[in-house]
Amino acid sequence: MNNYILHPMAIKIGLTGGIGSGKSVVSRLFTVIGIPVYISDDEAKRLTVYDPFIRKELIALLGQNVYHADQLNKPLLASYVFASSMQADIVNGIIHPRVKNDFREWAGRQANPFVALESAILVEAGFRQEVDILVMVYTPKDIRIERAMKRDGVSREQIEQRVRTQMNDEEKRMQADFLIINDGETPLIPQVLQLITFLSENNGYLCHPKK
Repeated sequence: MNNYILHPMAIKIGLTGGIGSGKSVVSRLFTVIGIPVYISDDEAKRLTVYDPFIRKELIALLGQNVYHADQLNKPLLASYVFASSMQADIVNGIIHPRVKNDFREWAGRQANPFVALESAILVEAGFRQEVDILVMVYTPKDIRIERAMKRDGVSREQIEQRVRTQMNDEEKRMQADFLIINDGETPLIPQVLQLITFLSENNGYLCHPKK
């Protein structure tokens, strides 16, 4: 576990994990115990449709067909993003800064000692400095792939292609302050309660030192 300093601010919990790891399940547990959660995927989808800057940049990149009226052409965008990590970086460079600003505004409106940000690519997207504590939901790769195949109804090859666009789990694990194991055998609730108890016992003033 890393070293911490005291800081008189609400704690921002970053929640991350690879595709199929079960981040959403942990997010729902946070919500149940009263912690507001900013779901970056959902908010990014909203902003991608309604944010004028994002619309302008995506049209410049992919053409007018990337939107049909007020609807995003998801297959077109997905085919571009998942084709290579370089192309994913281009799209992320358009969307992520806007999501980051939106998260800051959202967090500022919350009257709670803890708030959480859920993002599969929290570290890769440059959101590490936006949160105080980084929590990773860790699941063995084979289990993650099977879960994602079942959830999305797609082939193993498609899921593996998506996995390759994300940071290696072992690299991400090394950066995490807390690890939640979601392997189908280790109970989740006790792990979440242990995390929140730890933060609560520090009176909500625990803050990871920014570099």
